[in-house]
Amino acid sequence: MTYYGGKELAESFRTVRKNTLVIANEIGENHYGFRPAPETRTVANLLVHIAVGGRLQYQIQAVEKRTTLDGFDFPAFFGGVVAEEQKHRSRAEIVSLLQTEGDKFAAWLASLSDDFLGQRVAMPAGATPASKSRFEMILGVKEHEMHHRGQLMVIERLIGVVPHLTRDMQARMAAATAAKK
Repeated sequence: MTYYGGKELAESFRTVRKNTLVIANEIGENHYGFRPAPETRTVANLLVHIAVGGRLQYQIQAVEKRTTLDGFDFPAFFGGVVAEEQKHRSRAEIVSLLQTEGDKFAAWLASLSDDFLGQRVAMPAGATPASKSRFEMILGVKEHEMHHRGQLMVIERLIGVVPHLTRDMQARMAAATAAKK
């Protein structure tokens, strides 16, 4: 993989996690119990879900070094993730979990070789596609976090907070407009 290897994965993941941490710190602890609709995660549950989001790929790719997902016990694995989400944690504990889990995952990403990232992993029988590269599977962790971070940005707006990325863009646009005058 010439264009995007482990170091680049780690760098882009760190950027995504940094922005998630900003949001986690901007949302007041009094809103961590906010649930935008019935049967959805609270802010706290969503942030913990994001924090442990890399564990599946770490288990599959680093711990078990699987070449096939046949036989992987997905229900048991996700049962543990759901249990993590349900643990009561303070805002400080959740922010710490986001930082710690993110640092661990990014360090692992930075260690991955192009050869390893290019290897194929067979999906469970009947799945489409039949296999994926380790790179594609691991990249999904960052994409998954960005999806949920988008949800958090909507929640910020619902509770009256303008997301930092919007504020940053507005500041750049104001500076560019002022520079033209």
